[in-house]
Amino acid sequence: MEYEHRPDEPPVGRPEYDRGAQDIVSADEAPVENAVDLSDPAVHRRFRGRAGVARFTLRVAAWLLAGFVMLSLAVVLALRWVDPPTSAFMIRHNLLADSHPDWTPAVYRWTDWGDISPKLPLAVMASEDQRFPYHWGFDFQAISKALAEYRQGDDLRGASTISQQVAKNLFLWPGRSYLRKGLEAYFTALLELCWPKQRILEVYVNIAQFGPNTFGAAAASRRIFHEPPTALNAPEAALLAAVLPNPYELHAGRPSAYVHDRQQWILQQMWRLGGVTYLDQVKE
Repeated sequence: MEYEHRPDEPPVGRPEYDRGAQDIVSADEAPVENAVDLSDPAVHRRFRGRAGVARFTLRVAAWLLAGFVMLSLAVVLALRWVDPPTSAFMIRHNLLADSHPDWTPAVYRWTDWGDISPKLPLAVMASEDQRFPYHWGFDFQAISKALAEYRQGDDLRGASTISQQVAKNLFLWPGRSYLRKGLEAYFTALLELCWPKQRILEVYVNIAQFGPNTFGAAAASRRIFHEPPTALNAPEAALLAAVLPNPYELHAGRPSAYVHDRQQWILQQMWRLGGVTYLDQVKE
């Protein structure tokens, strides 16, 4: 006998349920615990206060960033013509001198480009940055080579250009933090934008550290070779350039076998570059 479903019975095979409309509640009408009443004036004030604090913080950060950019640009522009009286590395050296018995205050005296033997800027280019006349502050070819050697298992070596070293020595501090590297890149770009290549190289040979307490060509030539910087010959210039990677451990006055080897390699590179005529690529 076929079963006849009656309208007042619940569906077959389904649990019984109350069909009363008064018991059915939509999702939109369901009560929400801890709901925020957006019509409450106090809530509006609270949200406006938080948004105001965020806008104020962003505005202050933007003003600080703009101030830093303008100040740094003004300083870099001024130093294109004004000789730097010191550098960040010299200041750091002097501050730490009391805690190092073998350190004395930095010896430094500015020397104009024309009063420095051309052998010294040639030697530092041969040693540190042979493509200096042709890049815009970053030698991507050297960076790629250093990374390739690192992936093959060698130690990660630096690929800093002379422009990067001027930015670091003049304005920053030693270290490998991302902040310091970012600021170095920023100041490098500023230097390349605002200074000619000759000025970058002139500042470098004046603020570079050539010994534990010796900064610049004038102090190095007089303390180590007892002569003015105009009298530096090629072997002496190469010897000074040889200690640049670590002037606290490598000594031009008491050169080790390693320093002598670097000196000979630098002399070969100076000859390969064409001698002092290579400096014509950077002259203003």
